[in-house]
Amino acid sequence: MKIINNKQMKFLFYTIIPLLCIANTFTVRAAEKLPIINYAQAFHPVIAKKGMVASQEAIASRVGLDILKAGGNAVDAAVAVGFAMAVTLPRAGNIGGGGFMMIHLAKEKKILAIDYREMAPLKAHRDMFLDDSGKVDKSKARFSYLAAGVPGTVAGMDYALKNFGNLSWKQVLAPAIKLAEQGFPVSHDLANSLVSRKKRFSRSPAAMKIFFKEGDRNYQAGENLVQKDLANTLKRLAKNGASEFYQGETAKMIAKDMQQHNGLIALDDLKNYEVKVREPIHGKFNGYDVYAMSPPSSGGVHVIQMLNMLSQYDLKKFAPNSANYYHLLVEIMKRAYADRSAHLGDPDFYQVPIEGLIAQDYAKSRVKEISLAQATPSEDVLPGRPKNYESHETTHYSVVDQWGNAVSNTYTLNFSYGSGHVVAGTGILLNNEMDDFSSKKGVANAYGLLGDKANEIQARKRPLSSMTPTIVLKDSKTHLVLGSPGGSTIINIVLQNLLNVLLHEMNIATAIAAPRIHHQWQPETVFVEPSISPDTRDLLIEKGHKIKQSRTMGSVHGIQMNDGFIYGYSDPRRPGALTIGW
Repeated sequence: MKIINNKQMKFLFYTIIPLLCIANTFTVRAAEKLPIINYAQAFHPVIAKKGMVASQEAIASRVGLDILKAGGNAVDAAVAVGFAMAVTLPRAGNIGGGGFMMIHLAKEKKILAIDYREMAPLKAHRDMFLDDSGKVDKSKARFSYLAAGVPGTVAGMDYALKNFGNLSWKQVLAPAIKLAEQGFPVSHDLANSLVSRKKRFSRSPAAMKIFFKEGDRNYQAGENLVQKDLANTLKRLAKNGASEFYQGETAKMIAKDMQQHNGLIALDDLKNYEVKVREPIHGKFNGYDVYAMSPPSSGGVHVIQMLNMLSQYDLKKFAPNSANYYHLLVEIMKRAYADRSAHLGDPDFYQVPIEGLIAQDYAKSRVKEISLAQATPSEDVLPGRPKNYESHETTHYSVVDQWGNAVSNTYTLNFSYGSGHVVAGTGILLNNEMDDFSSKKGVANAYGLLGDKANEIQARKRPLSSMTPTIVLKDSKTHLVLGSPGGSTIINIVLQNLLNVLLHEMNIATAIAAPRIHHQWQPETVFVEPSISPDTRDLLIEKGHKIKQSRTMGSVHGIQMNDGFIYGYSDPRRPGALTIGW
């Protein structure tokens, strides 16, 4: 029997398998704009009555369901899943990174937006990644100890649990401790992922010791991965609380390792980290209330902005996945991402014109620039002037409980495994979120995104993010919970999934499996998944669009509540995911 290599395995998991699920099902006769199948029934979601967890990692999903069955609510389960994935999905699950959590409290009829994004250290400054010639040193910004922002995950999870959970800190940490201490079987996906980042890990002896066997040998699928240092760190957290990470022995270990490797994070940075509770971005679309994350996430603002622009059209005339539909989406995406480059940043440091950007009048003014017949060159699309009111490796998971509470959580280390550096003796992978700042005007970050003064580096500032955890209500009850990884593509992925459910009335499984496109203003390119039909691509080219086939985009894990039942689905685009309910 022929054994396939890592490159072939990755191609199989990330391209062939998703395409088998998607391609034939969603072919569109673009010239007639008629879908071949009934979109609402193409795929079958997982169905439950009492609670559900949808995440990228199967072991973590089961941890969350066990918490729900033990009497925990959605927040308890979400915190347990977050810590479990720090063990079982180390490329994105983390305690050395940060993120955003959206919570719907059913009884109180309240939506909360918790910002536990990383913060720039006190010694950070605008030009810290420029070399002597004034150019951005990309290696320093992405792969050095300087690339790490002050982690917020532990503080964010602690805040959510203390204020909205039912279970104790020790209870929700227990599964992660067991997984780290006793180990878990390495999946094919994890084995291949570790090998693909071996060069990055090679600069960190602590990382090599954890993720590779003696003699730098690779872990094989099915072998047991034990993380003793991480287990000890989690035990200290369980015993001493979140303050252990920011002021205890763990904090001292982080500060010492930083000092030894010319990093900036010091004890004062850790001690002074703050969780922020933000006002969620709210909009209405097609009779639904859409709530998404507020700045320093750009996701909520631009999802609502794009939904507002789409609302100016008779959308029934645009068949899903047709050339005309994609053309309209691309033109709207261009304008939203142009606005992102100029107007979005940390609201504690920059006056973000939130209300202006999500105003209906502003949406009307922006769509006047759009031709339904021809693409607008990106060089002709400029950031708008809203009224100035007083605004690739990540993972997302969604949780709902038997009381109707919901959590939509997206968190990250930024790149896969962050900078690749592990803090010696802790098992903690460091983020490289400082690259999400605008290091220099006009110079794109690793995701090709441009920025300006609104997102320049400043001490204690949070870098702009595309993470877009989202909750949709219908008649004040949870209707939809979703989000995705995907770097700069996240906002557009969330938008398209919202449209698939709220506009095209697809079930949650069909909505997630449907093809995706992406345009971010610059570069002048429409990225399309392989499953977009050749007929549709040709018609888009005729309209003046520059098309480039990408790999599959994102990994959505969504839950829909309707008629007393819970429906969920995990994206087939990445292996290892699981949606599970009871």
